Amino acid sequence: MSDSTNARAARVSGTVRIVGAGLLGSSIGHALRALDVDVVLADASPSQLRLAIDYGAGRAEREDDNPSLIVVAVPPDVTADVIQAELKAYPDAVVTDVASVKLEPFDQLRRRGVDLTRYIGSHPLAGRERGGAISARADLFVGRPWVVCRDEETRAADLSLVEALALDLGAMPLEMTPEEHDHSVALTSHVPQVVASLLAARLASADEDALRLAGQGVRDTTRIAASAPELWVQILSANAEPVVEVLDALAADLRDVSDALREPNAPGARRRVADAIKHGNEGVERLPGKHGQNRRFEQLVVMVDDTPGQLGRLFGELGELGVNVEDLRLEHSPGAQFGLADISVAPAALRGAIEGLEARGWRIAGNTND
Repeated sequence: MSDSTNARAARVSGTVRIVGAGLLGSSIGHALRALDVDVVLADASPSQLRLAIDYGAGRAEREDDNPSLIVVAVPPDVTADVIQAELKAYPDAVVTDVASVKLEPFDQLRRRGVDLTRYIGSHPLAGRERGGAISARADLFVGRPWVVCRDEETRAADLSLVEALALDLGAMPLEMTPEEHDHSVALTSHVPQVVASLLAARLASADEDALRLAGQGVRDTTRIAASAPELWVQILSANAEPVVEVLDALAADLRDVSDALREPNAPGARRRVADAIKHGNEGVERLPGKHGQNRRFEQLVVMVDDTPGQLGRLFGELGELGVNVEDLRLEHSPGAQFGLADISVAPAALRGAIEGLEARGWRIAGNTND
């Protein structure tokens, strides 16, 4: 445990019970244990539970446990069942869940007549391509949005407890209705997963020569295609209506571009393609940047020899030049003995960074002004 972690006390008090010891559940456990919170773990899989406990995400449950907060972190198709069981088993506890779909489990529970006064749905917008307790990290939620879904029956103290959990984990709580949440993640998470998977599927039968040409663009747009199919079938099925809405609109846009390219010399065809790219520019510009700001940065691409210490030297010399690295991407070309460091800097720092690095012998492969 680091001194910086121990320097602050947890906002959450009492025992926290986590049902589901996979990536999210175990990561929550690690973060709370770092704040000396008593964490109880439960999981339908004995081996998964034992592994999470061995890694230090929490302890095994006892008969006298009386948790103040229960976090349900199980697959979407059993989320409602587990919430119902936990509400019944622990009548004094507030129950939340971290499922990526909020309306479906809420509606299921309402149809069953379950008293949802002590239930508050929530969803941390965080994750990794790899799952399970072995991939869990205490810092998984730091700086990430954490949606909290309240309704007219939600008690202020219960809401504060769930928001305190998010804050203890370093996340940023945001209040939304279940409907607002599901429509939002359909656009920003669920459809991107489908698009990335479909694009990556084109690579499965691609010629080896074509794959050798793969650059950072195709890697960026297919990164999340490595996600687990079993989980995503559940997520997409539970949020089908909003996802279909976005997919249908996207399919229409794709059809418009493909129709334009069938006859690129036809009147207006080039404009239709240009407008599609331009609208994409406008959408990207609306995405929050560093620290949630809409501030844009300039790009600087530096060639870095593939030898130990070179990247550290580059950062050090940028620091000497007074240039802050706002973001970084690394790209390696097959067979090449160097990489390309795509560095984001403040616009005012671009020219000084280029001149200063070139004076120190670095090779600049490109920049925003090229």
